[in-house]
Amino acid sequence: MQADADEVFFGGAAGGGKSYGQVADALIYAARYPGSRQLLLRRTFPELERSLIRTARELYPTSHCSYNATRHLFTLPGGSTIEFGCCEGEGDVYRYQSAEYDCIRFDELTHFTEYQYRYLCSRNRGMGPFPRQIKSTGNPGGIGHSWVKARFISPAPPGQVFEIEGERRLFIPAGIADNPFLTRADPGYARRLMRLPEPERRALLEGDWGLAEGQFFTEFRRERHVLEPYEVPESWRRYRAIDYGLDMLACLWIALSPEGRAIVYRELCKPNLIISKAASCIRAAEAEGEQIYRTFAPPDLWSRQRETGQTAERLFHAAGVQLHRASNDRKSGWLALKEWLADAPDGRPRMQIFSSCITLIEHLPALRHDTQLPGDCARRPHGITHAPDALRYFAVSHTAPGELEAPPLLPAPLRETPPPESLW
Repeated sequence: MQADADEVFFGGAAGGGKSYGQVADALIYAARYPGSRQLLLRRTFPELERSLIRTARELYPTSHCSYNATRHLFTLPGGSTIEFGCCEGEGDVYRYQSAEYDCIRFDELTHFTEYQYRYLCSRNRGMGPFPRQIKSTGNPGGIGHSWVKARFISPAPPGQVFEIEGERRLFIPAGIADNPFLTRADPGYARRLMRLPEPERRALLEGDWGLAEGQFFTEFRRERHVLEPYEVPESWRRYRAIDYGLDMLACLWIALSPEGRAIVYRELCKPNLIISKAASCIRAAEAEGEQIYRTFAPPDLWSRQRETGQTAERLFHAAGVQLHRASNDRKSGWLALKEWLADAPDGRPRMQIFSSCITLIEHLPALRHDTQLPGDCARRPHGITHAPDALRYFAVSHTAPGELEAPPLLPAPLRETPPPESLW
């Protein structure tokens, strides 16, 4: 893969030899830079074992590479190491908290969340005189489709290096024709892909990134639903919506304009918080004197805990956060949220989100249809459901208005500096 960028993504159609290319490129890098350290990642260990590790053990010369099966580590004579790892849950990133790698490689990047990618990229560091890079491969679809597309595909044409956030990025499209070994060994592979339903066929055969197969909220568009932050007028009624568990607190702040448009202007997503600490973090995130009209929460917080006999709702109340019970009818909630995301008669979405709400923007379009329950979204991976669930509690509790008044949407004091139409 080309090396004139900090982050390279080689992706598109299936069968392009992407995984083989990763393994071979890692060996070339290790031989070229003695003493370097690399990490090759898949989402789960079974995927890692039957793809990258198997390919490496077949490709790497045993006369020059020793393999430690316990550590999943290849070592070259010059001291270079190639480590194979996995990262199934978002918390698994902390396995690599103190690690340093000169080159990190993600295989099937669209299987990872953006948080996992960003965190693991922070391990791309070291003191050695080696070029530091992140090199990834993947196909369209999967939970990471939206953020991978936004990071690599949408900003520039294929093959063109572009710079964002001080980093040079490059997208290299992959196709079946890039892998002559496969086309010679299995000439019928392309024909089998042709028989897939259209979304899968276009994604896997043509490498079409315009589709997110199985996406639940097809209404969501970054260019329409995401805004740069601006000062929300004090006169706008403000709400909170929370989804709470010890694994994750997700709290969203939503303001309603006088015309009824909902603006998600703040988020707090934080794991491992007991209720008193969660309530403290919620209050600390708010501006002094900020008035919250109502806080929507799921009904399970009103259930008594077996150990203490108290409800989570009472504990939140005692800690300064009063909750209002929302419906947990998932189908009705998702349908209500779809209404909020739809366009109003004035041509703009009824709900928009500040670009600072990174988790919600990433996870909302990542939700997929539940194949067993029509009208519901899948509850796995669980890590991406918390912020959307919180938004669902608001949506089902505060029905979107049928119509919105014509613009202007902002009160007079802010008309001189209205918020931008779109982050993108």
